[in-house]
Amino acid sequence: MSWLQLHLDTQADNAEHLEQLLLNQGALSVTLQDNADQPLLEPGVGETPLWDATKLSALFPQNTDLENLLDALSQELGHALPSYDVERVVDEDWERRCLDDFSAMQFGQQLWIVPSWQTPPDPNACNIILDPGLAFGTGTHPTTAMCLEWLAVNPMNGLSVIDYGCGSGILAIAALLLGAELAICVDNDPQALMATVANAEQNGIDASKLLTCLPEALDKTLKQQFGSIEHGCDLVIANILAGPLIELAPRLVNLPRDGGQIMLSGILSEQCSAVNAAYASAIAMQLPHSTDQWIRLNGQK
Repeated sequence: MSWLQLHLDTQADNAEHLEQLLLNQGALSVTLQDNADQPLLEPGVGETPLWDATKLSALFPQNTDLENLLDALSQELGHALPSYDVERVVDEDWERRCLDDFSAMQFGQQLWIVPSWQTPPDPNACNIILDPGLAFGTGTHPTTAMCLEWLAVNPMNGLSVIDYGCGSGILAIAALLLGAELAICVDNDPQALMATVANAEQNGIDASKLLTCLPEALDKTLKQQFGSIEHGCDLVIANILAGPLIELAPRLVNLPRDGGQIMLSGILSEQCSAVNAAYASAIAMQLPHSTDQWIRLNGQK
């Protein structure tokens, strides 16, 4: 079986109207994609911004009359169609194709991220079994990879860790498997917390060593674990984005103990100075570490 896929180039202000026209003409699905390599970072709550140059890809049944479809769209628009091209899409096992694209990754000498359907390349290493899912964090993105690289080469034995914006829980799980004693995973997305718990269970993490909570419940969790919210932990990790890192700075700088460490990631090169400044009064930052356009900051309280 195959499908007909129509790709149309348009602008952000026309994209939603054109999407609706395609659906009205029988499109099975419409996908909107960036058409000019324009990153959209940190949208506001409730916002769904589109790229200035947007490509719409509409999937139609294979027996669709292409000429009639194009004529109908042109008549609905009231003018000639924007630039377009057409392709035939052959049926595939898309799940298997996605799985094939995700393979084991090494960080440092001893840490591996391994999908559950693969045999660990080094059975004696610290292997995190992790499959791609809805929650952010598999090690493929530079922001997560830089954090994993740091964890892999720094002593974790006996540490207490807060992973703020935990996503899949990959960083907290890595810290625990590398020797940390306790990890508190915080996220404002309940689905991320569920993913974290499931991934921890898959990796044999004792439930008493990995705790999850929403941001508003963190103080209660800290008090239950340490007897006081002022106790502080050994390491705070926040792999989110520059805007939230700056906004949360007053909160995050109070989470490490005196002498404790903080690791911040999800920062673009041009945002580094602003993030650094937000933490400068409480944290002695080291020189930034960069991969591609992304920055990781490490410091000590």
